[in-house]
Amino acid sequence: MFCFIDGNPPGARDPLWLRDDDFRLSFTYGSYVTLTNLGPRGLQRLVDQRLSPLYVSVHATNPELRVRLLKNGRAGLIMDQLRFLLDGGLEVHAQAVLCPDWNDGEELDRTIRELYALGDGILSLSVVPVGLTRYNLNRPVRLLRSGEAVAAIAQTEPIRERALRRRGKHWCYAADELFLIGGCDVPEADYYDDWPLLENGVGALRNLIDGFRAGARRLRPVGGVRRIRVVTGTSMRPWFEGFAPSISAAMKCPVKVVAIENRYFGPSVTVAGLLAGDDILRGAQEDTREGDLVLLPATALNDDRVFIDGVAFSEVAARLAPARVWTGYQIVETLLGDARADLAAATGSRSGMAIESLVTAAEASAGADNGGLPGVASAAATPSANP
Repeated sequence: MFCFIDGNPPGARDPLWLRDDDFRLSFTYGSYVTLTNLGPRGLQRLVDQRLSPLYVSVHATNPELRVRLLKNGRAGLIMDQLRFLLDGGLEVHAQAVLCPDWNDGEELDRTIRELYALGDGILSLSVVPVGLTRYNLNRPVRLLRSGEAVAAIAQTEPIRERALRRRGKHWCYAADELFLIGGCDVPEADYYDDWPLLENGVGALRNLIDGFRAGARRLRPVGGVRRIRVVTGTSMRPWFEGFAPSISAAMKCPVKVVAIENRYFGPSVTVAGLLAGDDILRGAQEDTREGDLVLLPATALNDDRVFIDGVAFSEVAARLAPARVWTGYQIVETLLGDARADLAAATGSRSGMAIESLVTAAEASAGADNGGLPGVASAAATPSANP
């Protein structure tokens, strides 16, 4: 009902149409699968091959509801399937993509309760808001409202406290996007325990904030750079504009945040990782000049250095000339202005910098607790959503 593939624009690249409900990808890459394509032999194969942990899109433990959500008659077998895998010694990270008026409220309470009751083999449950594009907004599901996101976060708290007492970990985690939608402060690091779901959008914001606070004092100006332009999605704009003055102070040059509206998927998609190359060019190409350093989100590129619309990074970099264009995952190392940074710029190395990380690094270098930035909780003002 809410499969992101159905939200692809017409003419999207062939790989975007791949329905990767493949347990091998779940084990290898941490992608979530529904298990609806597995019968008894397939489940036994998982056990025999010891493919653990698996990442399973549960969404709802109510069998009738799950059948309606996934439009698959086998979807109602999920609890029996999970018990079989757990009895076979496998472990599972579960996920519930929250669809308002469907699997929220009492149904979310039921899902949390019944998955926790399966025991220690369910390593975690993440609660994630549904994502829709302009091409599937006509589905019988809608985006979460702010108050609904806050309510969902609150629903996770009782089981988190119980799990911490009995299992030593919080077990249930609200995705970063729920906190953003709800306008809540980002939780402190202890909310995420040992960061089991970092690459699935659970804890990434806090990880970036804390990681670059620790390394921010190493930042230095980059030779020849007279202005930094930070490209990101619209959801992070308030953060980045709050961070910009601190970045400017650390890097000794003006900083401009360029929040790109996603026309490829539609404005309901606000994350930097789904920005198209053409959208970036449309938003960032104007006013580019000599001495600019344009920072692009590495999460928007695949392993072939191609954006989701098929536009290559090399093409974007060429069209943004005479600016330098960098992308990567680690800002501190990239912006030291040494030979490694020059190499990263020349080769497009993925060991460069993350846009989000630059912002948090600069904020830390200013020496402020929060710097008046939205969404960052201080020790003296822990949000109610925190454990």
